[in-house]
Parts: sequence; structure tokens; C-alpha cells
Amino acid sequence: MVTGGCGFIGSCFIRQTLAEIQDAAVVNLDRMTYAATRTSVPGDFGSRYRLIEGDIADTNLVTEILTKYRPSCVVNFAAESHVDRSIDHPSNFVMTNVVGTFQLLNAILEWWRGMNIGAQRQFRFLHVSTDEVYGSLGAEGLFSEDSQYRPNSPYSASKAASDHFVRAYHHTFGLPVLTTNCSNNYGPYQFPEKLIPLMILKSISGESLPVYGDGSNIRDWLYVEDHCHAIRRVLDAGQLGEVYNVGGRTQKTNLEVVEAICELVDEFSEPLPGHAARKSLIEFVTDRPGHDQRYAVDTSKIQSELGWEPKQSFESGLRQTVKWYLEHHAWIEEARASSYQGQRLGVRS
Repeated sequence: MVTGGCGFIGSCFIRQTLAEIQDAAVVNLDRMTYAATRTSVPGDFGSRYRLIEGDIADTNLVTEILTKYRPSCVVNFAAESHVDRSIDHPSNFVMTNVVGTFQLLNAILEWWRGMNIGAQRQFRFLHVSTDEVYGSLGAEGLFSEDSQYRPNSPYSASKAASDHFVRAYHHTFGLPVLTTNCSNNYGPYQFPEKLIPLMILKSISGESLPVYGDGSNIRDWLYVEDHCHAIRRVLDAGQLGEVYNVGGRTQKTNLEVVEAICELVDEFSEPLPGHAARKSLIEFVTDRPGHDQRYAVDTSKIQSELGWEPKQSFESGLRQTVKWYLEHHAWIEEARASSYQGQRLGVRS
């Protein structure tokens, strides 16, 4: 069972799992908010895939799904995830990320308690979280699984709270849980409010490319396919109750990312009028309130214990991503039908 499987990372996990494990089947519970797109999971998986529209906070619905499909694991991707939107409407993040996760845990716990001992031991609940719960790094160092939680945005605070509930349900009730905290994801099918797809689409159309502050904020970029392989590895072999950090080992300033996108779009598409390079579209704008300076994660635990490491470099992953957005106009139009047209969010201070 996957929650939030019509979103960016969840849909990648479903596509990858069904493509690579021939006897796998997935039931996807998704509330179909603005960032969910049905066609992110193709319709060619037949009876091995089922989409159910609903809320993780709906205990009766979750219990019905668990009882009917009896999943061997639940992977929780369901979340409000955009920092800028959390500045505008923090209550939405509390309701989905905190209350929703809490209600989901309650439903799963009661269902799990009714299993026989063998099934209980085999079951896993994996909670997908973010490195943003650790706060902001200075010029040196990496986030480890032992780093103190210091969330600085309503988004990261809501994810931190959900992480703590997952941990508590393991230590208090014995629920077999795992948690992953990932760095910034990118790749195909990402909703165009996030930095990389937004800059790709704006640069294609010749629009201004807004970069927050001076563009020096640093993120560790993780290709989404690599992330989903990591999640599957943690499901297969992770130690119960443990946390695993997942990162791409690629630290880039926001300005470096936008400039790299401009170069690729220049390479793959028609030149701008007057043949100006797309870097000329970059415009520095007022910074995001409370903008964390740097994120970077130490992946030594998942590498040494589970043998996972990213396969894509940032350069190869970004090249594939830009090509994908240039070739998938129908998906882009479906995503934009949610009424998001690239406007700036999160300007409230």
C-alpha cells in the first residue's frame, strides 16, 4: 500500500516497483490534491495497480483498504511538501502531515494487532520524510541520523512532528516502522511549483527566472529514481525503528542549478529571440522568509549497512529531466490544470 502515490516521489516508487518486480501489486491511496496527477502512473499495469481516492486521515477508509488488500507494507508518501505554500497556509500542513500521519498510524496499528505473529513480523510501515527537519547547516558538516531536529519552516516542523509520532508508535506500541529522510529530489513528473521543473518550463517559454536572494543557498540534489531504490532497499533490509538518510551527494547552489538548466534548455530547444542565452533571464528576487542556507546529508549509514548509493550524477540526472519536460507537454498541461501557473508563493513574512 502506498499513500500519496499520484505525487512526484510516490508515483515514481509505484512505477519502479511494478516495472521491476513482476509479481508486485500496489494499492494507492491519494487525496488527489493540486499536486497529484493520475497519469503519473500509467494505465498499463492492469490488475496489479489500484488507485483509491481518499484521505489518510479517514480511519474507516484506511481500515477497509488494509482489510481488503492485506498489504505486506505501507509506504507513506502522503504530505504537503512545498515550503512556500507552508508559509502561506501552515494549517494545511499540520492537518495532512501531522494529524493525517497520526490517524494513519492509529488505523495501521489496530489492523496490525489483529494479524497472526508471523504476519506481524513480516509487516513494515515506512515513513518518507525530509532532511529539512534537521534545520540549516553552516559552511561545513553533514546531517546524520543523529543530528538534532531544528525545523525552521512550517513544512519542516510538520514533518518533524510526523517523524516523532512514527518513532513513538514503534517504541510505545511495537509497530514495525522505518523512516527515511531524503535530500532535495528532482526528476520527471515533478509538479512545476518546485525549483527545477519551474525553471525548466520558464526557461523554455522565455520567462524571467526568479532566484531567491543571491542564489547562494545550497541543496543536496537526489535523482528520484535513486531515492525510490533506496526506499525499497530500506524496506527489504532496514533495521526496525531505524532512520536512514538518503542523499545524492551533490551539493549545488540554487544559482548553479538554474544556470545548468539554462545551458541544457539552450542546447535542446530553439534559441530565444535575438539568440540571447537563457542565463540572461535570471532575476534575483526578495528571499524566502526563513530560508535555510544549506542542506547536505551523510549517506554512510545506508551505504555501509544496506549497500545503497546513488547511480545518477547531477549532470546525468538533470539532462534526463530537462529532456523529459521538453517531451511531455500533455502531462505538463494536466499538472497546470490545478490552477498553478508559475506564480510566486510564500511571500508572507
